[in-house]
Amino acid sequence: MNSSFIMENLQKEDDANQSGPAVEEPTQPGDEFEREPVPRKALLGFKSFIGMYAGEHCAGTELMIGPLFVASGVSAFDLIVGLLLGNLLAVLSWTFLTAPIATRVRLTLYFQLEKICGRNLVTLYNLANGIMFCFLAGAMVTVSATAVGVWFDFPMPGLNDLLPNSIGWVIAVFVVGALISIVAAYGYESVSRFANIAAPWMVLVFFAFGFVALPQLGVTSIGDFWSVAQTTIWPGGDPQPNQTKFTFWHVLFFAWFCNMAMHIGMSDLSVFRYAKKSWYGIASGAGMYVGHYFAWISASLLYALQLHRNPGNTDVLPGPMAYDAAGIAGLICVIIAGWTTANPTIYRAGLAFQAITPKTSRFTVTLVTGMVATVAGMFPAIAMKLLNFVALYGMLLMPMGAVIFVDFWLIRKFGLQSNYAELSRKSFNWAAGLTWFLTLGACVLLVQFAGVQIFFVSLPGWFVAAVLYVVLSKFYQSKIHQGAEA
Repeated sequence: MNSSFIMENLQKEDDANQSGPAVEEPTQPGDEFEREPVPRKALLGFKSFIGMYAGEHCAGTELMIGPLFVASGVSAFDLIVGLLLGNLLAVLSWTFLTAPIATRVRLTLYFQLEKICGRNLVTLYNLANGIMFCFLAGAMVTVSATAVGVWFDFPMPGLNDLLPNSIGWVIAVFVVGALISIVAAYGYESVSRFANIAAPWMVLVFFAFGFVALPQLGVTSIGDFWSVAQTTIWPGGDPQPNQTKFTFWHVLFFAWFCNMAMHIGMSDLSVFRYAKKSWYGIASGAGMYVGHYFAWISASLLYALQLHRNPGNTDVLPGPMAYDAAGIAGLICVIIAGWTTANPTIYRAGLAFQAITPKTSRFTVTLVTGMVATVAGMFPAIAMKLLNFVALYGMLLMPMGAVIFVDFWLIRKFGLQSNYAELSRKSFNWAAGLTWFLTLGACVLLVQFAGVQIFFVSLPGWFVAAVLYVVLSKFYQSKIHQGAEA
């Protein structure tokens, strides 16, 4: 379905939003409407989403991803232009793919998938989704813990380390992860409030990182920037050992798809179900261009400065880099920035696991989820391979995003039923299940046997999933109907 069709329906959706179910606002803390549409009284304004996306995407992980670009041997042009276009594609994906569906059905991703896929299939999906969210949140806890390591001066992991290397590191990760989990457990409103408080201050610190690093790299005027960028900051050339060489296309697709699970994969249905209007999807631009453009560039400047001072120091540790640039303020920024990113990630993971055990309170499930993420954060392999991990994560969840999109916009145009599992009372929609499995199988074959890098398989994979779901639904639904008639 093209964007023009969606835009034709935006006004209808906005009008419908003015009248909603007359449901009282929740009186219990942590009530997140996991298995019902968000009522009109609980909808949030545009500012809430600006703060949430700015806080989530201008955060501690940016201090990891930016340096990894430099470690991957990217050139100045490839980084600057690739990020500009890739982030634009990400904002458009949130605005035209995710938000219009979210503001129409106002259900969590997990409950909506249950209607389409059936309870058993969505349980499998929720388990995979929740685990990947835990690993991602764990990487963010890792980032914050590197700031604690500067204060307490314990050994921290290097670029190629896979396992924790000191008791101090394990304790620091545990304390930081526990605090993050408590905030996330109180629900989306507390996550949004925390982000709105922290985001403006963090943006200023990221500005400080850039302004401090540039003169030390030899940039004394605006005219110096491009020549220094090409020769010192992002000179291209060979990547660090065990890192993938990045080109313009790597940067563009990474910027677009590093949050693929959230927009094309539809995980942020759970977030935008609170939006009063579908155009609130453009709020994602606050995160993309403040965080995934400016903050990534600033963070890469810190790593370039570290290499400029000592070419042998290839460690990617946000805490020490931020401290060298901005002192104590830099360390505080790394800790709080990790919180604002991990909070909504643990919140999403908690929703995934709570959908598996709906009788367990979301508060309790989110606390346990946070502890799982904390344990994952003790292992630096995830953070040190973050570029590859987020590509894998997007690929894993992408097929179900295509299923949701097709089921909402297209399936009825082929004479088929949407929300088929709910209507047929099936616990496992084989059309959706086979779409997921076959698409992932095709992506793995492309990576393993065709030599296609993981950064590039998800885009064709989405179209494969969309076609597969229509074809398999045609076959599956007709078989079910024939069986019922017999």
